[in-house]
Amino acid sequence: MKELKPMKEGKVREVYDNGDSIIMVATDRISAFDVILKNKIVDKGAILTQMSKFWFDYTSDIVPNHMISVDTADMPEFFRTEEYRGKSMMCKKLEMLPIECIVRGYITGSGWESYQKNGTVCGIALPEGLKESDKLPEPIYTPTTKAEIGLHDEHITFEDSVEILEKIYPGKGADYAAQIKECTLKLYSKCADYARTRGIIIADTKFEFGLDEEGRVVLADEMLTPDSSRFWPVEGYEPGKGQPSFDKQFVRDWLKANPDSDYLLPQDVIDKTIDKYKEAFEMITGNKFEA
Repeated sequence: MKELKPMKEGKVREVYDNGDSIIMVATDRISAFDVILKNKIVDKGAILTQMSKFWFDYTSDIVPNHMISVDTADMPEFFRTEEYRGKSMMCKKLEMLPIECIVRGYITGSGWESYQKNGTVCGIALPEGLKESDKLPEPIYTPTTKAEIGLHDEHITFEDSVEILEKIYPGKGADYAAQIKECTLKLYSKCADYARTRGIIIADTKFEFGLDEEGRVVLADEMLTPDSSRFWPVEGYEPGKGQPSFDKQFVRDWLKANPDSDYLLPQDVIDKTIDKYKEAFEMITGNKFEA
């Protein structure tokens, strides 16, 4: 069996070249504050991959996505082992756009901190009198740059995103910027409405897009996972305070409270984190997670 090496490694994912496609593997690594933690969260990669598959299937009517298969039988022999089963997705090759497409439906996190200072989130003015965790009158689009590992993404305006894409795609950048903004808001609206019927509030999330060989916008990377989103339980939701979450906000909160941890989590935090990921998966998909 030929051993394969990833052509690209992200904070959580490894990407392998498969000729006319790629194979994206969600590892059990976890990152917070743009740092890869020293622990692994067993089964996390499989949950991310299977949850992304669910959402890609659910939203294929809005925008095409890069998923081809999550069955390792369709992949080279190297991936047909326990290490990769469930965690691997064969995808179309795309030219990725250098924009993180973030959408916020509720005010929380860094958005809440900014609003308290000047009444804005990423430069967007919001109504007075909002409380922490309030639902926004309308979801807002707050894109960022896409930073390398170890660096922080930078907030940009929609106009900045047009300028960035115009430099790369003269005469087409403005159209691409408009398309990914529209897709981001449509995807969030449809998925947030569905998730609420399953007992989960999607407070915010991020999407990534690329271009196929014909220059069409295609949804890529992961989608609406606990790594890329804030999930809150509908039960007990109450504005005016922070909300319990099903996502890695639990890890972020622990790290903030333990600044000398050197990014090493205790076992009880690891166990609680994977339990939250599994619970979110099962609530959203209606299926029991099988390791």
